[in-house]
Amino acid sequence: MTDSRNSRIFRADGITAPLQHVTFRRIWIASVLANLGALIRSVGAAWAMTQMTSSADKVALVQTALLLPVMLISMPAGAIADMYDRRVVALISVAISFAGATALTTLAWVGLVTPNMLLALCFVVGSGMALMDPAWQSSVSEQVPLKTLPAAIALNSISYNIARSVGPAIGGILVATAGAAASFAVNALLYLPLMLALFLWKRIPEPAHLPPETLNRAIVTGIRYIVNSPSIKVVLGRSMVTGVIGGGIVALMPLVARDLLQGGAQTYGTMLSAFGLGAVIGALNITQVRKRLSGEAAIRACALSMGGAITAVALSREPILTAIALFLAGAVWMIAWALFNIGVQLSAPRWVAGRALAAYQAAGSGGIAVGSWVWGSLADATGVQTALLMSAGLMLASPLLGFWLRMPRVSTREEDAEMLADPEVRVALSARSGPLVVEIEYRIASEDARAFHNVMQDVQLFRQRSGAYGWSIARDVADPELWTERYHCPTWLDYLRQRNRSTKSERALDETAAAFHIGPQPMRVRRMLERPFGSVRRREDERERAAKDVMPRSGTAWS
Repeated sequence: MTDSRNSRIFRADGITAPLQHVTFRRIWIASVLANLGALIRSVGAAWAMTQMTSSADKVALVQTALLLPVMLISMPAGAIADMYDRRVVALISVAISFAGATALTTLAWVGLVTPNMLLALCFVVGSGMALMDPAWQSSVSEQVPLKTLPAAIALNSISYNIARSVGPAIGGILVATAGAAASFAVNALLYLPLMLALFLWKRIPEPAHLPPETLNRAIVTGIRYIVNSPSIKVVLGRSMVTGVIGGGIVALMPLVARDLLQGGAQTYGTMLSAFGLGAVIGALNITQVRKRLSGEAAIRACALSMGGAITAVALSREPILTAIALFLAGAVWMIAWALFNIGVQLSAPRWVAGRALAAYQAAGSGGIAVGSWVWGSLADATGVQTALLMSAGLMLASPLLGFWLRMPRVSTREEDAEMLADPEVRVALSARSGPLVVEIEYRIASEDARAFHNVMQDVQLFRQRSGAYGWSIARDVADPELWTERYHCPTWLDYLRQRNRSTKSERALDETAAAFHIGPQPMRVRRMLERPFGSVRRREDERERAAKDVMPRSGTAWS
């Protein structure tokens, strides 16, 4: 009977399926506690600011200080997550947040916190979390099977909102009875279980075929991937707009409690709890939403519901009605962000997952941070109610973006293709030799020319996503059947990375292009060193040879 019950609870397509994996379960439970502490601290920080100043924009800046680091350091954080051991990166990140929370606790306890100091330390805590998020989120696929990845992503969102359903209320009571310093102390202590869970994770790193990129190159590569990925660009654009427009309801909630409902810290905590409880219910139903609605239809429904809920919050003066509206707002807010998150994670291959997630977090959190400042300034000038009504109006209009930026359809994550053997070379090459020019000659029947050219436009995008630049396709005017694809890679090592970053669908697209080739001779691939002498430095080459860093010379040629 017990086994039957457990199989129903942890069924493969259920939201709780990832919890049967011990590493994920341990880190997830610890993350709930860490998020609980973070939300208790947020209540303390926001309420402490309302006691130190009457300025609405100062109060809203607390939210900005916590989220701005995500916008500022997400791409470096994502590159670091892809370059190094994600477990170690996450441990260091939590330690930074722990240090910031401990400093805030100490200063608050002795009465030395000022508004600017509060914002600065909130920024430090936020910086630790901003550094951790890409490593934590992108490591989920290492903790659970691929088939349960969407559920694991939703559970990670639930972990925050489970904490939000009770954390703000606990924070409100704690602040009311023991002061803001107590909330900061609880925040610091609740980082410790997460540090322990990460320490206990026995991560098995995948063997690296090639040495890691430098940080600058990794950031550039990540940006290039995103710029050439239409589906990820759409998700980033929609998430940023949602963050800017909807950020006001989160940032102005202390003022909703104080000015519209005439309440105190406990009222504020209760309103945040209603929002968080709604978010938990929304996340628990994300699987059903994905089954019944396309991504675009779901985002439109969420935006319309969110707009109506914000309108109700602006007009209500009864705590129970405001709580109900915030419950609805939390549910649809959570569903929208879970859909954005799943869209990014399923669209990005493993090698760039951290950077893709970092870009998503920068877009979303940056949008919320900017929106918090904008709506706080507007509330100062026109009042809280007017600011919320304007936010609601824009949210109701936001589904129109779907006509230009339609949410992509994704169901499963792109799997990496098999590694290719390194091509045979007869020139002494070091890792830094380059730039490299690649030319691929196709012979295409005249009647297939248009179809071939259309396929090559998609080939261009995936070549550029994986690291190529200067791509072109040309047709010989004297021999119309002869087409030449040409692109560059910065170095020989970058070329080896580029040719092995293809997913299975991208490799299939390359094979589709190759299938157009006609004639008895195979396609001809040329790999040429653009600066054959100036780029191969003798001393560097000798050092690299001594370190056994000379690239392999054997293997089969592909592209």
